[in-house]
Amino acid sequence: MSNAESLYDQDLAAWARQQAEALRAAARGGSNQVLDWEHLAEEIQDLGDSDRSMVSSHIMRIIQHLIKLEYSPAVDPRQGWRRSIRLARVQIEQRLERSPSLRRELAGIVEAEMKRGIALAIGDLEDHQELNEVGAAAVRRTRYSEAQVLGEWFPPEPPRGE
Repeated sequence: MSNAESLYDQDLAAWARQQAEALRAAARGGSNQVLDWEHLAEEIQDLGDSDRSMVSSHIMRIIQHLIKLEYSPAVDPRQGWRRSIRLARVQIEQRLERSPSLRRELAGIVEAEMKRGIALAIGDLEDHQELNEVGAAAVRRTRYSEAQVLGEWFPPEPPRGE
């Protein structure tokens, strides 16, 4: 088995980057193969990027639901938000098993998705009249660590009005 085959089995994202670079190098080297080298390289790289995109999407959803758990007074949807977070965490772990090189990008992905997840949660909370301007400002200042987003952590339940 070649190194490329081994890398393919161990880390799809790293393999895709390596293969895209190899295709671009072959194109620069003047190969006599009649291939659309740049588009081939782009498509191979997109294959690896799809895992990164999936991880980003799951992280954004986790942040959105953590915010709602922390700030929404609603009772009924809480189980669904928690279930969604647990499922997204499992799906991220599956992607990281397939592309372990993405682990070193997690902190950056969490930071990049924080603003988007918060914005989605604010929209949801406002749609249900659960957030005013002061509350929205507090939500915008909320930050979760990589460990909170990807671990087993959930925010404490908000106080309930009697």
